Amino acid sequence: MAAAHCFPGTRTPGVPRTPGDSGAHDPGAPGAPAGPSRRALLRSGTGLALGAAATAALSGCGAGASDGVGPDGKVTVELWHGQTDSAAEVLKGLVEEFNRTHPTIRVDPGGGVLADAMLQKITAALASGSFPDIAFVFGSDLANVARSPSVVDLTDMDRSGTVPWKDYWAPAREAVTLNGQLRAVPAVLDSLAVVCNKKLFRAAGLPLPEPGWTWDEFTETARKLTDRGRGTFGTGWPGVGDEDTVWRLWPMVWDLGGDVVAGDGRRIGFADEGVRALETLAGLARDKSVYVDPKPGSEQMYKVFLAGRMGMVATGPWQLPDIRQAKIDYHVVPLPSYSGRPLTISGPDTWTVFDNGPARVEAARTFVSWLSRPAQDVRWDVDAGSLPLSRSTQAMTAWRTHAEDTEGLPVFTKALETARVRPVHPAYPQISQALGQAIVAVLLGRSTPAKALRQCADEANAALIIPR
Repeated sequence: MAAAHCFPGTRTPGVPRTPGDSGAHDPGAPGAPAGPSRRALLRSGTGLALGAAATAALSGCGAGASDGVGPDGKVTVELWHGQTDSAAEVLKGLVEEFNRTHPTIRVDPGGGVLADAMLQKITAALASGSFPDIAFVFGSDLANVARSPSVVDLTDMDRSGTVPWKDYWAPAREAVTLNGQLRAVPAVLDSLAVVCNKKLFRAAGLPLPEPGWTWDEFTETARKLTDRGRGTFGTGWPGVGDEDTVWRLWPMVWDLGGDVVAGDGRRIGFADEGVRALETLAGLARDKSVYVDPKPGSEQMYKVFLAGRMGMVATGPWQLPDIRQAKIDYHVVPLPSYSGRPLTISGPDTWTVFDNGPARVEAARTFVSWLSRPAQDVRWDVDAGSLPLSRSTQAMTAWRTHAEDTEGLPVFTKALETARVRPVHPAYPQISQALGQAIVAVLLGRSTPAKALRQCADEANAALIIPR
């Protein structure tokens, strides 16, 4: 997520829409911020084919096989960060400080592309043998990227004392661990909760939801908040079929006892639970209480909310600055569940290190270690819209002040206590693509939950049995 969310790569094609589909339309959203948020830019697709882009060789992608040591003895580290706007400015300041305080290392943050296209560029760079030292890689793509022998194993960093490994939130640790090895360092941490428009709740005569509410209560509340005459929706859901569409469903599946991949590793773990979760979405669609966003990045969905025409939206901390700027009187509550127990999803993203020789590897490790320490992490979190990677960062005065000044932010942080992450699995992109298509089909009334999930299972199971 932030921004932030969280998914680069080939996007699942959007489903063409007609004016009658699920009551969704282009809302116009007068007065809403015109541009997509940082997290919208970073979460608008899902990586689908690590090998597909490998046929394209890049020129000038990185320093390649050079040892990176210049005549002045400095080691140059090339960083592809993919950040935009405020996040890019924050990172620029951090890099400048690192370069000042580490006279034998120079980090160059000029390379790379938007994080949304990072997978393709990294793939092509690995194929050409000219790749950066560090890249911002989405957590959902790490398993595929880490198949390359050029990705550095960072396992010993959890024992080195330079990174507060045991102090990290569990989702941050799990998102960078593959087969017991540390394949990257956490970069961005988030969680999902529901933001409510208090004005619309008051107009509908509804009490604000409280922790422990259920999906049945969510569905009923969305129905009561919907007023087609005024053009207001109870809630929204991304309708492109990308990872932004999919990751919102996993807490529902997990709460019902399912999992992304079954224990045997050869089939999906949500054949039944996925149907139940999709039935909840089908209910929202039947009530015409859900705005189905036809564009990648959830930009339109958020515009509807920011324009005061949506009662509830499931989102992360990256959206709070825009909500405050739009002067929405809002309330944040944990995600609903079927069981009444707290459960959410976190979509951590990563700093992945590549092997361009011992000197550059050591310098890159030094930088990502420095960047993850609380003093630097808190600057990134406060100014770029992420959650603290560790409890040490959470305890810092700067974060506590920021949390006290930002309505609802502590709800997102507390949600990390019960957050889960998607598996670091090479077949995850194919599973996500298949489930994304099922979700869109149900939201648009083009398939029943059972039929959509059967097709999803056929495609996802086929991906799981391919040797990797």
